[in-house]
Amino acid sequence: MSKRIDELDKNFAPIEVTGDVSWYDIRDLEVEGRGWRDTENFYDRLPARAKGTVREPVWQLSQHAAGLCVRFVTDAPAISARWKLRNANLAMPHMPASGMSGLDLYAKVNGQWVWAGVGIPGGQESKAVLAQNLVPELREYLLYLPLYNGVESVAIGIAPTAQLARPAKRPLGFVIYGTSIVQGGCACRAGMGYPEILARALDCHSINLGFSGNGPMEIEVVRLLAELDPAVFILDCLPNMGASQVSERTEPAVQTLRTARPATPIVLVENIIYQRAPVQIAGTAGHEAKNIELKKVWQRLRKARVPGLFYVPAGKLLGTDNLGTVDGTHPTDVGFLRLAKALAPVVRRAFQSRRTVTH
Repeated sequence: MSKRIDELDKNFAPIEVTGDVSWYDIRDLEVEGRGWRDTENFYDRLPARAKGTVREPVWQLSQHAAGLCVRFVTDAPAISARWKLRNANLAMPHMPASGMSGLDLYAKVNGQWVWAGVGIPGGQESKAVLAQNLVPELREYLLYLPLYNGVESVAIGIAPTAQLARPAKRPLGFVIYGTSIVQGGCACRAGMGYPEILARALDCHSINLGFSGNGPMEIEVVRLLAELDPAVFILDCLPNMGASQVSERTEPAVQTLRTARPATPIVLVENIIYQRAPVQIAGTAGHEAKNIELKKVWQRLRKARVPGLFYVPAGKLLGTDNLGTVDGTHPTDVGFLRLAKALAPVVRRAFQSRRTVTH
């Protein structure tokens, strides 16, 4: 830690002390991933005024906690959590409860985020010891909330004698809009979606606006994105779009963001290469035509001198061994790691271009 505990914000108290555990509401700590404060519920991902503006499936999915996380500093020898979920369905056939409805804990060690523990739900209300036998020294932690479920409440528990504080705020690195892949299907843990891996690698705050099956670059959602002020916007919507939609919707989306945020880089991501493609008739896998249309729009925008555009081709997104998905589309943790590694250098260049323009 660069700061001593007495230099950090400790202006909060436990909500309950039970035996040898003091429980703290995470809303009193540094919750990240919330783009708006005018939400219907604290852990919603869209503002309350979006209800009735975005389609109903988007609104329902915005109540999932994908990408939301809490950072805190403690010297506790053990960290527990208790959480209440909004939905009783904990898992899907192709996604485990640990990722869909669980918690995921990371610790900063020598400047790097490393995994420290997981909270696997046992029902709609759960309590778990996330990590124990921790080296008794002050360090920063990062706890991710469920990817495919909403939460009513989350509390962390530490020994009454342990110290707890808020860390310094981090900059908003990127806002990402997309599909089930962006939302995190089908990661085994809540911190293993590719936007979350990417944010840890870049050590920045991020906002995940992935909506499973419902991320087709709709202008109503893009206008909401334009209200935010990240260092970079990322659009990864093609898996929920047809080729004609890519052709029709990409340029209006880019121009909407560019008008609202003239200096903010925009990263366009091609559709993943569906993993059955090598054994299918050429051109029938479903990604080819969409990627051709996206490249056409990108080239047209560049020719029109629209600034700050970055492009991620599909070739390296999932690797070349066809082992990166659960079902040919939704990534495994291996697939998510590959996606994050493919995007990281492009997003870093976009960050650098923003700094060059604004300084």
